[in-house]
Amino acid sequence: MPVAFAFNESHSDHRTSRHVERPERLATILKLLDVSPVRRHLETISFERPDIELLFAAHDAHHVRYVVDAIRAGYDRLDPDTYVTSGSLNAALDAIGALIGVTESVIDGRMQTGFAAIRPPGHHATRDRSMGFCLFSNIAVAVRWAQRMAGVGRVLIVDFDVHHGNGTQEIFYDEPGVMYMSIHQAPFYPGTGAAHERGTSDALNSTVNIPLSAGAGDQVYLHVMREILRPQALRFDPELIFVSAGYDAHWQDPLGGMRVTTTGFGEIVRELSDWAATCCEGRLVAALEGGYHLDALAYSVVATLDILNDPAAKVEDPIGEAPGEVQALQHFIRDFGGMRDAD
Repeated sequence: MPVAFAFNESHSDHRTSRHVERPERLATILKLLDVSPVRRHLETISFERPDIELLFAAHDAHHVRYVVDAIRAGYDRLDPDTYVTSGSLNAALDAIGALIGVTESVIDGRMQTGFAAIRPPGHHATRDRSMGFCLFSNIAVAVRWAQRMAGVGRVLIVDFDVHHGNGTQEIFYDEPGVMYMSIHQAPFYPGTGAAHERGTSDALNSTVNIPLSAGAGDQVYLHVMREILRPQALRFDPELIFVSAGYDAHWQDPLGGMRVTTTGFGEIVRELSDWAATCCEGRLVAALEGGYHLDALAYSVVATLDILNDPAAKVEDPIGEAPGEVQALQHFIRDFGGMRDAD
């Protein structure tokens, strides 16, 4: 079955000079896709720009109004890291529209998996704050849409961006029907995502954080996926899996300090596809988050799409192995080896 695919063309209107989160990220992905065999297995999904009121599903109304007013007033920054331009609101709404379009095609059975190549990213945006390059939480809004408009019950969100998705965690921290799992570098921006952050009240253990030291590569990530996260994910038994697909844990990324390869990302997605096949009839939707080395980002996205199209596919890695990879597995097992299931 083809992979549902969408991108927000208006993303190019969200730009500023000398910023690592720039339109070239998506342009490089699309250029590589044009010459990649997987392109013929993608079904481009049409979508409409949603009304701004849809953002209220995940964000405080006063926060949404603040962002809108800041853009209209000509502000160029919401914080030192997060810029806005006159085209940022439409780009952000179209990003959410693209993700919802892909999500709808998976929920209604037209497609089994989907990928939204969108920017600006979203997993740092909290209920009441834009931060970390993110204006609004793309995945949180899409999850709310899936719950309220499509009747989806249990939702699993897996985030493998090198930075912890503090916004996604905050929005769903007290919801037992949404499980959030994150593998991320620590200590690192934004300073959240400790292992003891596990949810509250009835949602205890619905948040699972795996903070890793810099230098972790494919071996550590796959150990985490298979030995720690998989049992908890399958016990949760989601009806739909969302993936915050950030590729800044790649060894060439200028912002991260990890050693994941393009092949490693393919194997991570292969593992997630197996979870989906086991618990929710293969239904999996991924949304682009970080990734700032253009070639590493593009090849990693293509690897993801190859696996979503065919979980048995061999991943090509023209960038190659990480030189001088830190052998972090022994340290990881010492610190996390007993953490197969939350208490």
